[in-house]
Amino acid sequence: MLLGALMTHLTNYAMERQRKKHELVTRWDTKKLDAYEGYIDRVRASIFLGVQLFEHRVGIRPSDKAEQEMLEELAEAARQRGRAFERIMLLGGDEVVEASHGLNAASLEVDWQATGKIAGRVEDWRERNRAVFRAINDFHEAARTDLGVDGSVMGEQHPERDLLLPPARRDDDSHT
Repeated sequence: MLLGALMTHLTNYAMERQRKKHELVTRWDTKKLDAYEGYIDRVRASIFLGVQLFEHRVGIRPSDKAEQEMLEELAEAARQRGRAFERIMLLGGDEVVEASHGLNAASLEVDWQATGKIAGRVEDWRERNRAVFRAINDFHEAARTDLGVDGSVMGEQHPERDLLLPPARRDDDSHT
């Protein structure tokens, strides 16, 4: 009888411990997913504000907003992106952290050309945007792996898309 009670107690203890461990993993996965989603949202917001500013500055698509307002919006978006990046540093797995470093570097180049901190032609701009979206895909892959999500967002079934800017005009390369 004592042996039966001891076995029941040990079984219940092991099951409860496993349940708590599963709850903890689930809780952290939820926090990670929120952090990953928030980070990508902030990155994409910065990119789109950078596109708006760059296109205005080079005359591809003039904006009704003043350039100073667009610069302020981009600066705020970059600040928010930085805050979201810090959550990745706290919660992300090793591969996610590395992918976020690459994504940060690529998105900073977009910001810098948009604001004129670095020069470049429209084709340089397009390549920077392609690079940042490749870095987003790399981040997605790392995050999916970290969260245990099956499948991939890259590869033969998911070709690279180039929908960043309107088709090039002959005079686009004259813009800096």
